[in-house]
Formats: sequence, structure tokens, C-alpha cells
Amino acid sequence: MSSKPNSTTQNKNVRVAVINTLLSIQQGQSLSGLLDPLLNSLNGDDKGFAHALLLTTLRHWHATARLLDSLADNPIDEIEVRTTIQLGITQLLYLNVADHAAIHETVEAVKHIDYARASGLVNAVLRKVAKNPNKFRKKANKNHSLPNWLAQQLKADWREHYDELTQSLRQSAPMFLRVNGLQTDSQSYINQLAEEEISAELISLETSLKMSNTGETMGIKQQAIELIDSVPVSRLPEFEEGITSVQDVHAQLAAPIIDALLQQVITANPAEHIRLLDACAAPGGKLAHWLELLGNQEKQQTGLFHVKQSDSQESTIDKVELTAIDNEAPRITRIFENLERLQLPAPIVNSKLHLDIECVDATTWQAKEVSDASAAFDAILLDAPCTATGVIRRHPDITLLRHEEDVQHTAQLQEQILDNLWPQLKTGGYLLYVTCSILKQENVEQMQAFLNRHNDAVAVAFDNKTNWGIEQEVGRQCLPIYKMTEALEPIAAQDDTPETDEVQVNAQAPAGGDGFYYAVLKKQGSDS
Repeated sequence: MSSKPNSTTQNKNVRVAVINTLLSIQQGQSLSGLLDPLLNSLNGDDKGFAHALLLTTLRHWHATARLLDSLADNPIDEIEVRTTIQLGITQLLYLNVADHAAIHETVEAVKHIDYARASGLVNAVLRKVAKNPNKFRKKANKNHSLPNWLAQQLKADWREHYDELTQSLRQSAPMFLRVNGLQTDSQSYINQLAEEEISAELISLETSLKMSNTGETMGIKQQAIELIDSVPVSRLPEFEEGITSVQDVHAQLAAPIIDALLQQVITANPAEHIRLLDACAAPGGKLAHWLELLGNQEKQQTGLFHVKQSDSQESTIDKVELTAIDNEAPRITRIFENLERLQLPAPIVNSKLHLDIECVDATTWQAKEVSDASAAFDAILLDAPCTATGVIRRHPDITLLRHEEDVQHTAQLQEQILDNLWPQLKTGGYLLYVTCSILKQENVEQMQAFLNRHNDAVAVAFDNKTNWGIEQEVGRQCLPIYKMTEALEPIAAQDDTPETDEVQVNAQAPAGGDGFYYAVLKKQGSDS
């Protein structure tokens, strides 16, 4: 009976498959569209090694590229050769692959991609690294592993956090869960996880907003679950039944904030019919969370559907129209898939809530009869398109796919969407602006420019009772930073690495969420 192959004797076809995937990424394809086909092409024993090899190579891509340039006697311009050598360097410095296996199998791999003439070069560079891996690992780890333009921008934006931030972006991200409040609560689900021997802890996020109309503060709480060690979603109890979702802890702030702001609107101006907009909604995580909150309020006869005006008066909402829009049909499909798994909208609110999901362009789309003030939106959640620099830990291909000019183009797109949606917001309504970027041009600077263009817009400030993010002149910024004990040490390339982009490839246990920016805008009357 043959034994299970270990990570030092993986078939060379695994390395060839990973090299081809890396070449596709460098040609502009996204990891999210390449990962499943890669894993599906391999035998079960090879999937974990391929996953670890691919993601670890991407996380240290720019560092190993610079190291390669210092090791080579002459410039290496052929992308196929450079990619193969960087794959080999990653095995020697960051994965517990035996030197002889890393070198031999990588040399064999370059032959299988029709670059046999470069096998001597590949062999020579990798042997040089293998002679003193600690020296070269220290050299590769000394600085960031980002394209220079991005590192320079981060230094300009976040000088005091720069070193910790750039090193954190080389790590894998923790795995967080959001419990569907219509089915259970966070503590009960932690108990279910414990029964499956999955360790987890409760994360409590507190948000406090200074309401301009009353001068009072509004407190908002959200509980998330952090897994001590990431696991495949197939191991999560009742995942397919919709009891929980994988969602970053900072992403879980959006729905509670916009929902609480909506309570303010309804309390100030009681109405029987309200309209809501979730713009750029795909893949639907924040939309699903919002629907869960709406359903739970109706179930408990509190909140939006039963707003108390005074000790003797209560406002009841008879109809809620929630429109969700996105401009890509495949992403719209993902919204429907996610909502179906979560059994949303919940039957309890079906009689009152109408959900409309449309594939449209947010820069030009106009809601029906928007010229009629009664048809404008009471609240808008805008999860704006961005460079996604705040989620590099989960999607390390971003550092290869993004270019400096993308930031300006994205900021212009954000501006167009904001200027198109703002006239469709009612006076007294709120717009929650969210990105998963850590670049100020897409975040606080975008908001400052917007406020300068729109005299009827006022920023609602977060106060010091908010226990997440960094206060900005407008809004609040979360950075993907956590403390590392022994950062960037070699890690094991296990065969049972979870098959999901939410996995944690490193042995470290991060304690922080992704990079997100939040800003709240209120639309005031012309005489305000």
C-alpha cells in the first residue's frame, strides 16, 4: 500500500500548474477566477501544496523579484524564467520544502514549460539561495513586498504605520464569521463550533455617531466571530443551511450602521413607505446582512418596522422597497446564490419588503420616478468600487494587477457614482460610503472633495466611543494591521490546506480585519 506523498516529493506537474497560473495573473487575470480551476486540475494530495505555493509566492512576489535581480549576474527578462525562479525561491525561503526537492523539481518544471535552455540558470540561482537561506530570507524580509508606487503612496498616507502595514500585507488574513441573526446568535454558534472542535472567539465592535440634528450620540454594536485557525467552509456547522457567512470583521460594520441611520430617518419623519438603495452590491454580503437585520427587527417587532415615536405613539412601516444594483451580470448571479443559501429575504418580512436586484451602471442609473421627491431614497449604502488595497492579504494578486494610474481612474469612477446617486437621496436621508481601500485618494480625500462640491451634504462624525479604525478629517479608516510574533518565517506546505481563498496559509494568527474606510453623509435642506 503506497504512502501519501509529502510536500517534499510533490509531482512536478503541480509546480508547472502553479507557474502557468502565475503567468496568467501577470497577463491580467484574477486569482479568484484561476484558483478553483487550478485546484480542480490536481489530485487531492496535491491541492494543499499547490494552494500554499501559489499564495505564498504571490505574497512575497515583489520581494523575491528584487532578490532575484540581486542574485543574477545578468538581467533576466523572460517572464517565464523569472516566474519559475521566484517559485523556487519561495519554496526555499518560505515553505518547508527540502532543498533538493525544491531545486530539482523546479528545474524540471522549467523544462516542462519549454524553457529547458534556462535550466542551468534556474539551478544556479536556487543553489545559491539554498546555501544560506537565513541570509537571503532576512534580505527579502527587510523591506516591503509591494510595487514601489504603492509602497510610496502608503508611506505618504500612513507614515507612522508604514513599516507595520507593509509587513502585515505580506501575511494571510484571519477568518471571520457573521451569524445569521434570524437563525441563531453569535454565542450559540461559538458553542456549535466548539462541538466540532473549532476554536473561536467573539469580537465586539462598537460604533458611536454624533447626530447633527439632535447633538446626541447614537451607539451601534456588532458582534463577529473570529476563528483561531481558519477552516474550510465545509467544516462550518450548518453553513449550507445559511446559519453563518464568511465575512471580514470590518465589512460587518456596514449593515448595522446604515440600518441605525435609517432608524433616525424614520423617527424624524414617520412614513408608511420607505425606499432603500444598496449600490455596487455584489457579491451581496452587506446586502444579506442588511436583510437579516430587517428580518430580525420585524420578527421581534422592534426597529424599522415598529418605530416608537413617543410613549403613546408608534409608527408602523407598511412597505419597504430595497433596490440592489451592480454592473456585472456574473456578480449579480452571486448575489442571488448567496441570498438563496441564507434563505433571504426572510419569509417574515416578505409581505412588507420588496427586493429588486438590477444589473445597471451606477454612474448613470436613475431610479424610476426619481424626480418625485416621494420616490427618492431614504438611505443609500454605497460600497464603492476601489483598488481593493485593503484586502491584499486575502487577494495577493492585487499587487500584480493594480497599476499607479488605476488609483486616479478609480477615484474618478467613485466621483461619478457619488454625483449620480446623491440627487436621488431624500433631504434628511443618509448615505454610507464604504471602500476596502487604504489609499486616502479613494477615501477621505474623495469625501472632502464631495463635500466641497455639494453644499447640501454634511459629514456625520464618529466619536471617541468607536473602538475600531483611525479617525480621519471625514470618516474613519481601518488598516489591515496586526502584531506578529515571528513574522515571515518558513511555513509548512501541508496537503490538507483548506480549499478556499479565506484560508490562512501562514502559521501566524492575525487579530485584525481588512482595510476598510467608512464615512457617513447626511443630506440637509437648502435652508440648513
